[in-house]
Amino acid sequence: MSIKLFGVMFLMTAAILAPINNHFVGLPSWSDDDRNKTSLSSAFLPHRPPPIDFASAGLPKSTNILEPEDTDNSYLWAYLVFTYVFTGLAIYFMTDQTRKIIKLRQDYLGGQSTITDRTIKLSGIPEELRSEDKIKEFLEKLEIGKVKNVTICRYWNKLDDLMDKRAYLLRRLEEAWTVHLGQQSKKQNAEPRNGAQGAESGVEDGEENNNGEGHNLLGASHMTSYDITRPTTRLWYGFLNLQSRKIDAIDYYEEELRKVDDKVTRARKFFYEATPLAFVTMDSIPACQMAVQAILDPSPMQLVAKLAPAPSDIIWTNTYLSRSSRMIRSWSITVFILILTVIWLIPVASLAGLLDLCTIRQVAPQLADYLQSHTIPKALIQIGLPTLIVSLLNVAVPFLYDYLANMQGSISQGDVELSVISKNFFFTFFNVFLVLTVFGTAASFWPVLQESLQDTTKIAYQLAQSLEVLAKFYINFILLQGIGLLPFRLLEFGSVTLYPITLMGAKTPRDYAELVQPPIFKYGFYLPSALLVYILCIVYSILPAGYLVLLFGLIYFVFGYYTYKYQLLYAMDHPQHATGGAWPMICYRLMVGLGVFQLAMAGVMALKKGFEAAAIAVPLIPFTIWYSYYFSRTFEPLTKFIALRSIRRESNADEDVGTDRPSGHIRRGSTIDESRERGLQYVNPSLTVP
Repeated sequence: MSIKLFGVMFLMTAAILAPINNHFVGLPSWSDDDRNKTSLSSAFLPHRPPPIDFASAGLPKSTNILEPEDTDNSYLWAYLVFTYVFTGLAIYFMTDQTRKIIKLRQDYLGGQSTITDRTIKLSGIPEELRSEDKIKEFLEKLEIGKVKNVTICRYWNKLDDLMDKRAYLLRRLEEAWTVHLGQQSKKQNAEPRNGAQGAESGVEDGEENNNGEGHNLLGASHMTSYDITRPTTRLWYGFLNLQSRKIDAIDYYEEELRKVDDKVTRARKFFYEATPLAFVTMDSIPACQMAVQAILDPSPMQLVAKLAPAPSDIIWTNTYLSRSSRMIRSWSITVFILILTVIWLIPVASLAGLLDLCTIRQVAPQLADYLQSHTIPKALIQIGLPTLIVSLLNVAVPFLYDYLANMQGSISQGDVELSVISKNFFFTFFNVFLVLTVFGTAASFWPVLQESLQDTTKIAYQLAQSLEVLAKFYINFILLQGIGLLPFRLLEFGSVTLYPITLMGAKTPRDYAELVQPPIFKYGFYLPSALLVYILCIVYSILPAGYLVLLFGLIYFVFGYYTYKYQLLYAMDHPQHATGGAWPMICYRLMVGLGVFQLAMAGVMALKKGFEAAAIAVPLIPFTIWYSYYFSRTFEPLTKFIALRSIRRESNADEDVGTDRPSGHIRRGSTIDESRERGLQYVNPSLTVP
């Protein structure tokens, strides 16, 4: 979508807007000019004639013939026209892509039948209905369809803790056993060489030869020689575990594993209290879709039906967290992220200071003088260093937000991933773009914020003033993201770097099997940067630097298209059953970018005294807000649910489809989801794993 959109916009900008900007304003210069020579206001004024000596010209000194109102700003009407045109193009391509995604999604999901497609997640179950039979009876009385299976989530905390302990003991036992087998193989490899040396040296001791034969016949494959030291582990005991002794590791972990297995066997037979959450599998997809698209109970927050995640996608330890516990976690992490957002202001505002030579002069005058007289160091420190630091922040911060999203108590990995997308975009958009562009340095942050709260138009003016000055920075940022970092994504630099380190610590076959597992593709790590590049391309499209930003943005999306397509198809795994759930999030954030673009263009036109054009551009902002509501009511439901008309009953081919598949129908092949979910059930693995 972005390739098509920015391809069209680049052609229009290069053919029409670039000549207009070149004639009236001037295209961006890449020569050694600093912000001492070009002020913020002059960067947005049209070309001016050389300064005039007022005294020699016979003019009074107070006369200023270079005021903006005396200049030709007729080109601002072209800005206005293209603000409307580019807004229309962005919405057109977004709508067109949404229709394609909906069609593909409805055709794919409507033509398959998996247990996920027929299962609902029922939350807010009152205490009087917390049993499998009562839930089944309640749903079937609604005459939506037949219920095939009900799984009530229970408080399995103790059982899960036992299974975690068992997994730990199993790994330790495997490590000890692997070390022991390695010592035996070394002993076996060494003994034939010793025997050969004895024969060559003429040793003919019958007793020794007999011992050697006997040892070789026994083979040491099932017996341990006394001269082979078995691995040991340290056992702590006594008061406050202050005493310790070394014991045989294999015997110790074997016994501990046997004890835990006995406890697990007994724990699986216990009765656990039910939670207000259940997974209900219907006999058909239409019954499931009707249940999730209807209001089942007149009481708020009670018996709420939603689409269930895939069985392999569920985080079972979070299913029996109470609603209040999940809310407390969610709000706590939200508050923590807001605090982090304030903390991020310090490094981001410091980067903004590097972009301004005047700010550097206030802190380090000698450095500013040196940079002013040296072109290459000036470019490296003012453009290269901030660009590199911002890019590194975009790489590092998602790992922190991924950890926080996993701590929120989401029921599925798909929900966690959507949360990571939201959190990382907030950081990228607010801290990297808005703070850097609107507020600038730390010294100007609070004054600008106070002025903006008093006068909302201040944000538009400040945004318009800063965009042109930061054009080189953002062009370098897009170049680094596209040409610099995308090839490194193909290299999987992190996984390749960590491979020899993890290889050195690998001992068991399980460890070596995990080494060769493909990396997990996480949209939350990649989407926010792409969204920011999209917003930058839209915002800069009409400004003098627009043709360059659009060109490098187009290159970024072309490279990104092939990079991520290759990774998803051949190099990485994406196990989450999201079914396109990220697309509405993407569209809403693109509409936020459109709003910033319209606000910035209104500010640019107002700064250049084109108040009529700015006033005509302002209605685009409420139009974009209206379109977001229209999108949520018209398109978003089709990105969440399956339309009943899309369900092709003759195509459903799961072995336990029930009434969906006509008798005698044989389907050729199956979808990826059908193959992956065949035989799965909504059961906590702690109850069934061997």
